[in-house]
Amino acid sequence: MSWFKRDKPKIDAQEVSEERTVKTEGIFVKCPECDNSLYKRELIDSMQVCTHCGYHFRIGAPMRLESLFDDGKYEKLDEEVTSTDPLGFVDTKPYKDRIEAAKASSGLPEAIVSGSGKVGGHLVFAGAMDMSFIGGSMGSAVGEKITRLIERGLDQKGAVVVFSASGGARMQEGTLSLMQMGKISAALSMLHAQRLPFISVLTDPTTGGVTASFAMLGDVIIAEPKALIGFAGPRVIEQTIRQKLPKGFQRSEFLLEHGMVDMVVDRREMKTAVTRVLDFMMNKEIAANA
Repeated sequence: MSWFKRDKPKIDAQEVSEERTVKTEGIFVKCPECDNSLYKRELIDSMQVCTHCGYHFRIGAPMRLESLFDDGKYEKLDEEVTSTDPLGFVDTKPYKDRIEAAKASSGLPEAIVSGSGKVGGHLVFAGAMDMSFIGGSMGSAVGEKITRLIERGLDQKGAVVVFSASGGARMQEGTLSLMQMGKISAALSMLHAQRLPFISVLTDPTTGGVTASFAMLGDVIIAEPKALIGFAGPRVIEQTIRQKLPKGFQRSEFLLEHGMVDMVVDRREMKTAVTRVLDFMMNKEIAANA
């Protein structure tokens, strides 16, 4: 009878468990708004917008510009303009080290990416800020790159579009960063005098000195749904005035209701909305009679 017996190999229970487990890490993403699990490929196809509730995930500057320009093609501008350390600033670590770490982690040379190309056939100079680079903070380099976009718009009679996403002015550059608010605003006044459009797109979050300057100076101000927009954060305001703030305070829809923004547009419809605005504002016959 021993001829019909077979020795079964010993099986490690842990190995069996690992084999039976379907590895889904990196395949699904959980929506923080509705808690639904989203297939990552589906999320990419929807431009990082939840297909269940419309929650807008944060995206990087390159993706914003690709989604704006015709066929996703644009010429990168001013990549050589990067932050320096004029004050020799040190907090928990030297500012120079913080800049290098931001470049390595974000893959970007600065907190804004600039480019030029066509949007709906119109010449556009656009910039997109990126939160992954020191919180999208506005230092001297960011201010210079936005100002150069505006100057190119003036020289070549093009429109200017800026996607804001920022925690405000960059404290490591002190007054030099605060000066960018006035510098950009002065350049925008010249653009306005030439009747060339500036479209400001506010994304989550747009706060601090960016909100207090160019972000709210657009001829048309567009916001993404439920984006946090304000100068100081809601918790700071509550602690200062010692009052409970209204529901949805400082969100896009609240600002639209109170006349601070012109429209709230889903990211998937952003290019269509911007093109429609440009079709009107870049119309030479309308401009001549304005």
